[in-house]
Amino acid sequence: MRVRNLGILAHVDAGKTTVTERFLYLTGATHKRGEVHDGTTVTDFDPQERDRGITIFAAAVSCDWAGHRVNLIDTPGHVDFSDEVERSLRVLDGAVAVFDAVAGVEPQSETVWRQADRHGVPRIAFVNKLDRAGAELDAAVASIRDRLGTVPLPVQLPIGREDGFTGVVDLVRMRAYVWADGADTFAELPVPEELRDEARHRRRHLEETVAELHPGALEEFCGEGTLADATLTSALRDLTLSGEAVVVLCGSAYRNRGIEPLLDAVVAYLPAPSDMPPVRGDVPADPEAPFTALAFKVNATATGRMTYLRVYAGTLGKGDTVLDATAGRTERIARILRVQADRATEVDTARAGDIVAVVGPKSARAGATLCAPDAPVVLEPPTTADPVVSVAVEARRSTDTGRLATALARLSEEDPSLVVRSDPETGQTVLSGLGELHLEVAVEKLRRDRGLEVTVGRPQVAYRETVTKGVTGLLYRHVKQDGGAGQFAHVVIDVEPSAEGDGFAFVSTVTGGRVPQEYVRAVEAGCRDALVEGPLGGHPVTGVRVTLTDGATHPKDSSEMAFRTAGRFALREALRASLMTLLEPVADVTVTVPAESVGSVLGDLAARRGRVTDSTTRSGTAVVSATVPLAELFGYASRLRGRTQGRGTFTTRPAGYAPAP
Repeated sequence: MRVRNLGILAHVDAGKTTVTERFLYLTGATHKRGEVHDGTTVTDFDPQERDRGITIFAAAVSCDWAGHRVNLIDTPGHVDFSDEVERSLRVLDGAVAVFDAVAGVEPQSETVWRQADRHGVPRIAFVNKLDRAGAELDAAVASIRDRLGTVPLPVQLPIGREDGFTGVVDLVRMRAYVWADGADTFAELPVPEELRDEARHRRRHLEETVAELHPGALEEFCGEGTLADATLTSALRDLTLSGEAVVVLCGSAYRNRGIEPLLDAVVAYLPAPSDMPPVRGDVPADPEAPFTALAFKVNATATGRMTYLRVYAGTLGKGDTVLDATAGRTERIARILRVQADRATEVDTARAGDIVAVVGPKSARAGATLCAPDAPVVLEPPTTADPVVSVAVEARRSTDTGRLATALARLSEEDPSLVVRSDPETGQTVLSGLGELHLEVAVEKLRRDRGLEVTVGRPQVAYRETVTKGVTGLLYRHVKQDGGAGQFAHVVIDVEPSAEGDGFAFVSTVTGGRVPQEYVRAVEAGCRDALVEGPLGGHPVTGVRVTLTDGATHPKDSSEMAFRTAGRFALREALRASLMTLLEPVADVTVTVPAESVGSVLGDLAARRGRVTDSTTRSGTAVVSATVPLAELFGYASRLRGRTQGRGTFTTRPAGYAPAP
């Protein structure tokens, strides 16, 4: 059976989960339509997801359509769970990006789109909620073009507007698909008389745009003056796979309109595993090749441990022994499961292109490579974002301290973006994550799943330190003689702000072999050690460029350890002598409120040290964009509800760091 591995990506509340539910229902994978507001969806199965009405954890499901197995991952839309999206995108071949027909491209839509760009994941777009007041396909398409910098290719024309939206005209086949109220299937009809001229005009525009982008289509268009349906379909697929354009469909998932054509588009335009380039240049998607898979999610429960795999090459059988190449240990596969969210069906084998869960591996973490023991290979793991918010967590009963430590370890195993550490000054256990909601969900999971009563401190943001004005020619000599072989290292360094603005850059300008290359690497390692704690408040240091300009060695007493120590202490001294600045995390905030409340909201943002970047009003609703320090956003949700009688909403996304006052 042919395979499509895809994710559903979108801003929170754009309708991702409803689209997924309709996929499952129409393909026969479920026999009842699940609804987010009723808490009956398949993929939002966690109690917290149903209570909050949002997707928190990426959920994998499978269904069959037109002779293809569709492995689908419903991803979270909230910025606090963007690491779930990152891990999912790492193992997907394609994606459906869902947009709200009223709001168009929203902040998190843009974030997940850029994540997909980074992973080279081909996408098609689905403009959802065309039955809402104010919905407009052309405005949504324009926002895709303007904000995402891609070429949108609408292949459908809506029939009716807002409440009167009943179907779509397929501009490729020039047929109309109409859904009656409450019907599960559509009627295929000729294009309505009143839409024929517009449909012809849009088809012509689609052909012209495709011909501009696709050499094969251009040749036929110039010769024939038009494009055959098969040529247009083939060109649309090629443009989707190359990322030069994005096919745009439309509908209303809640009212079951437009889902079957979307499934057809998934099969027609998105890639099969064999269409994608080899994952590492030498690992083809071949069931006969040596087994290679990437673990992208771990679910550690009280009854066992499930590891979710994307199989890139070879075949995995129940009972096989595989190598965890990342940890360097072998694991036995006890069971292979085809997952439907919180339910699973046992299978005997998994082949290249499959997404499955396995039971048996005891230590494989998200990002680990599992492979055949006689053909070791390490795949690039998904990147993990640095945490920006921390809370102190402790068990309410001292007898639960051990259980809390075990539960926190399991949490960070499931979600690598959660970091657990012990504060050396207070002895408290500190839990760090990507946002206030991220930590709230983690703490609630401790209470619900582990039965632990915990107390939580006030959230604290993760500050950084950087160099505003550096020093030159700082000399540090590390000499230690206490019997036997001694330690000797002599380094001279310059420190300055990094031209890139963040991170750490190290260069050596030493000539004449005064410091051998292996000692240069040791000095760099020592400098990295020194960046862990800055001189202002012990926060990590970023945005620094260090140049090793000179040094000296001793024929007997010099060693890599001596030069690493010298590098560490030299940079510490240099940072203390430099002009340093404290940096705080800031977020881009988009606030949507009734127009009459905008003055109050602007005043509140100013009080929170926010800098307003844009403000627009449409149909009585104001949308305000601002950059606000993350520390000032704690508790903002309840404050906004109070100022707008519960009608205001806001979204955030990380915007890096800025100097703190």
